Amino acid sequence: MLERTVISVGSRELRARHLLVIAVLASSFTVSALIRAQPAEYGFELHEFDPFFNYRATEFLVENGLAAYGEWHDELSWHPDGRDISRTSQFMQHATAAALYGAFGGGSSLLDFVIVLPLVLGALTGVAVFALVRVIAGTTAGLLASLFYAVSVPIIIRGPIGWFKAEPIGLFYGVIGVYLFLSGITASGRREAALRLAGAGIVMSMALSAWGGTQFFIIPMGLFFMVLPFVRRDHSFLVWAVPLFVGVLLASSAAFERPGASFVLGLGGASLAVPAAVMVASVLIRRASPPSAATRNSLMLVLGVVAAAAAILAANSQAEYLDLPSFRYLNAVNPFLTTIDPLVDSVSEHVSLTLRQSFFFMSILMVFAGVGAWLLLSRRDRLDSYGIPLRTDMAVYAVIMGFAGVYVASAFTRLAVFSSVAMVVLASIGIAILASLVFSNARAGRGAKIGFVAVVVAMLLVPMTTPAEGNWVTTADNPPPILNGGSIFTIATQDWPLALEWLREETPPGSVVMSWWDYGYWIETLGERTTLVDNLTISTSKIQNIAQIFYSEPHVAWERMDELGVDYAVVYIAARNVGTPERPLYTLSGGGDETKRVWLARIAGVDEGDYLYGDSVSPRDKFDETLFGMMTPFSHVTYGNLATGLKSVRWQPGFVSIYEKDVRLPADGDGPLRLAYSSPSFDEDHDSRISGVFIYEVNRDYVPPEPEPVRVPISEIPFMEAALDGSQGDGGAPPEGADSDPAEAPPEAPPEGADSDPAEAPPEGADSDPAEAPPEGADFGAPR
Repeated sequence: MLERTVISVGSRELRARHLLVIAVLASSFTVSALIRAQPAEYGFELHEFDPFFNYRATEFLVENGLAAYGEWHDELSWHPDGRDISRTSQFMQHATAAALYGAFGGGSSLLDFVIVLPLVLGALTGVAVFALVRVIAGTTAGLLASLFYAVSVPIIIRGPIGWFKAEPIGLFYGVIGVYLFLSGITASGRREAALRLAGAGIVMSMALSAWGGTQFFIIPMGLFFMVLPFVRRDHSFLVWAVPLFVGVLLASSAAFERPGASFVLGLGGASLAVPAAVMVASVLIRRASPPSAATRNSLMLVLGVVAAAAAILAANSQAEYLDLPSFRYLNAVNPFLTTIDPLVDSVSEHVSLTLRQSFFFMSILMVFAGVGAWLLLSRRDRLDSYGIPLRTDMAVYAVIMGFAGVYVASAFTRLAVFSSVAMVVLASIGIAILASLVFSNARAGRGAKIGFVAVVVAMLLVPMTTPAEGNWVTTADNPPPILNGGSIFTIATQDWPLALEWLREETPPGSVVMSWWDYGYWIETLGERTTLVDNLTISTSKIQNIAQIFYSEPHVAWERMDELGVDYAVVYIAARNVGTPERPLYTLSGGGDETKRVWLARIAGVDEGDYLYGDSVSPRDKFDETLFGMMTPFSHVTYGNLATGLKSVRWQPGFVSIYEKDVRLPADGDGPLRLAYSSPSFDEDHDSRISGVFIYEVNRDYVPPEPEPVRVPISEIPFMEAALDGSQGDGGAPPEGADSDPAEAPPEAPPEGADSDPAEAPPEGADSDPAEAPPEGADFGAPR
């Protein structure tokens, strides 16, 4: 039935199976696009932080051309040094968006175009996944892989509408590059193979330029190269095909400023060049060895190279003679590697995957992927019995890709996209093999076949539909951070857009703004003002300096900001109203800067225990004396346990601070900063949640307090030592029993049983500090 001709044009025929493939791919694209489009219901905005810089860089490229882009030194970022854009940016992301906008932009604005672009490219990648898996295991597996990719949670959450970041474009190029490579080494003709392999090298270099994470596609490739001589007999083809691919990829990568020579001459290039050389050497050894020893000698070479590489890297951990990539890449290769850098640890996407996250992300795909891997490994010598077109080398690549993807994803959350791709490939192959075995079994009745399909479909639908508010589909239903500040609140407000508009319209051009690095790209792109640091995190020391300013006493912070030329400082607080209309009271733990207190303390290098209680959230009195505390327009009232409703005048585990509004640096004050702008949700308080952006102007007329004189004990004054030990020339020693300085004699001791200072002694039975005792009948006790 599927072979029935539907349309015939000359010698070409469109059969029913072709229509089925088109229908499934169209469904995959549509489902993927609809899931990715969910954040648009909150507002048509760029999603997350990096897309704002990428939009600004693409706009510059469109308006000024490639030559100007290559020479662009951005003065809005990393004041006063600026930033070399072409050297520190993902060029192919900007170039791809600019080229596509020129071809398909029509009359739309560039901003609208790049908001939609990730959705389209992400959905189209599902079609590329079909092509990739079809090369490995046939059409059925390819169609299943396309559908699985369309609903894969880690891929969806890193590619919704507005996510103009590296992943959507990098995955698009990366999957196409891997497809071209696999189709090249399986091509029947040398000319076709050479074209495909050269194209794969070029496309993979474009993927590397668009997204550094593409390097993790290279890990299974390098391992695959060394295995190829053991699973294929056409060695004369391999000795030129693989080097061709590697050579074109490295040459193309060197043409880009990033990754450029650092990748080609570093571990990234070595992870391709060395395995390719080992593969060629292995082929030559097999040719020179007697047939009985060929496999053994080749295997000894491969194992020797692997052992030598491990030894070199182990020695480098002590000698450090190799220029290694950044920690996040090393951590992916060695998941057991740890860091003592709190800045790295503070980034949420650098957190390692938990078992709970892994099961939620992969769910039933993990089961089918395990089945696929087991079938490929257990009957590798009888792949033709599965009834699908599965070659030995492609089966080996699928297994290598699967295990490598799961391995690198164990390092941190962001790399779960690779475990997702691995699970999609293995799960689709597993189900395709099971379906083939069931439907080709003459003893399986119609009911058994229908039951098999029903069970598989039901197992796949469960994680997509349950639970209602936390399934695969609804997990992408979150507002863009520009509308909720990146808080935990599922709200859409104009607090940040209006604050950035105020910066752009009401502050002098060239003003320098200090904020935590999370908001740098927003301030530069929408506020059009200069920042000290932004989301690229070029300099850890500069970010640490800002953390130290936040944790300094206000007058010290003012001096340091003045040295840096800061004009305005921004802090973002997310609060929830837990009081009553008559007495509004708030908790501060909504995902704004208030929840980053502990990370700022660690990055600043201060003892967090001096500023925060044991929950790393509730502040001590000393925190209120810092600039961070002064900029937080809330004052502590009491402690409360939100679960039980109990209150306490002192912190204890399970209790959080309860606050009331209190602007401690008002617009008309004489402090180091003056409040210049506050969010509508803070001023109007029409909702139980506050997404508060507070912009303070540096008070140039501020006069820091005079430092208190340092009191030195008289015994530590050098020129008095002689007098105190009786060796002074004139006057001699004081009379026996007399004090050396009557003015310094201690006051007469109080009567026995009296307090040393009667004015300090509380009335009998009174609390040691009356201000700490809550008035009788009060709801939340007295302020600290």
